[in-house]
Amino acid sequence: MGEATKEENWLTKITAWFDSSALTSADGDSISWTRIIPFIMVHLGVLGIFFVEFSWFALYVCVFLYLLRMFAITGFYHRYFSHKNFKTGRIMQFIFAVIGASSAQRGPLWWASHHRQHHTHTDQTNDPHSPKFKGFLWSHTLWFLSDRNFHTNTRRIKDFYKYKELQWLDRFDIAVPVVLAVSLFIVGAILESTSPDLKTSGVQLLVWGFFVSTVILYHATYTINSIAHRFGTRRFETPDDSRNNAFLAIITLGEGWHNNHHFYSGTVKQGFRWWEIDITFYILKIMSWLGLVWDLKLIPEKVKSQIKLQNHIKSQAK
Repeated sequence: MGEATKEENWLTKITAWFDSSALTSADGDSISWTRIIPFIMVHLGVLGIFFVEFSWFALYVCVFLYLLRMFAITGFYHRYFSHKNFKTGRIMQFIFAVIGASSAQRGPLWWASHHRQHHTHTDQTNDPHSPKFKGFLWSHTLWFLSDRNFHTNTRRIKDFYKYKELQWLDRFDIAVPVVLAVSLFIVGAILESTSPDLKTSGVQLLVWGFFVSTVILYHATYTINSIAHRFGTRRFETPDDSRNNAFLAIITLGEGWHNNHHFYSGTVKQGFRWWEIDITFYILKIMSWLGLVWDLKLIPEKVKSQIKLQNHIKSQAK
């Protein structure tokens, strides 16, 4: 009986690679190594750069997919699904949910529900990824690999949970990354024979376009949970350890202005000053001009007054 149960648990965890609903219960901070094998394999896939020739085309694809998917994470997974900082239609909502899902950072409902919990309990014991209590590595990576944080907290995401297509993306969260990886291999193989001047191939485009781009995207995103709560400046005395970090703002298209964000998360614009580069906001602004998104929430005058007051107090203290 014990062996049967052990085998069933093992098979269930394998099934959860493809269907996250296969695991009906998961709790505690332990990590089920069988379940996270796909995450490990994506990292190992980066080693493929030593076995495929380099091409500028593959590098361009890598960079393009990094930027596109980073915007889907920052603009939609974060500012739209998590904070509702703007509005859009159901089609555009789904398109960027799919692009975000191709990042292999789970589905939009899972992502947003945990981020909402983070804002409710920032740097407290119930924060799913604070470095304050369990250290840097936990906040950077281990938190989402743990059993405790495997499932989507549907109570925190009721507003978007009503959409069946988003439920599907959440349940079968590996589907879109697999489609992207296979598509890159097929495109690379076709280009190898039709456009040899590009010096690419199926395996090369898979390695650079998917594995390298995805792993860089992983760890750039994770820095906001780990580094941005440890290193940087604190313009606002928020009840947490959030920091502004200009370097992180560049590589994450604006998310590095994290202390700003925790001071007032109700705005789509995280760079509060003109020199605080927030590429995600710039893109969303252009999209609003095209009618693709609308009702972008900017900083209200009342909050602007609070910002000016805090800046004045800090300047006087110096």
